[in-house]
Amino acid sequence: MRMLMNVKIPNSDFNAAVKNGSAAKIINRIIEECAAEAVYFTEEQGCRACILVVNVEEPSKIPRLAEPWFLSFNAAVEFKIVMTPEDLRKSGLDELGRKWALT
Repeated sequence: MRMLMNVKIPNSDFNAAVKNGSAAKIINRIIEECAAEAVYFTEEQGCRACILVVNVEEPSKIPRLAEPWFLSFNAAVEFKIVMTPEDLRKSGLDELGRKWALT
């Protein structure tokens, strides 16, 4: 299942990794391990953030994706199910509209 993974990294933890020279190595290792479809770096509420599109075959795979961020940077991690336009076309949205329309 395609998921949007939102990672918010506390500045103090990431600053320490930048100062000791480990930030790039850790980030690269995490990204390589998660095999993300896409990775974007941004900010969120004044903190460093990373947004990834990942495939989660089953719920038991979530720790494999989240724990490296938790343990390396004390990050907050959220997952949201996402769809491509093709997924939305397959959803039967028109049929659901007819079934559940109140008018």
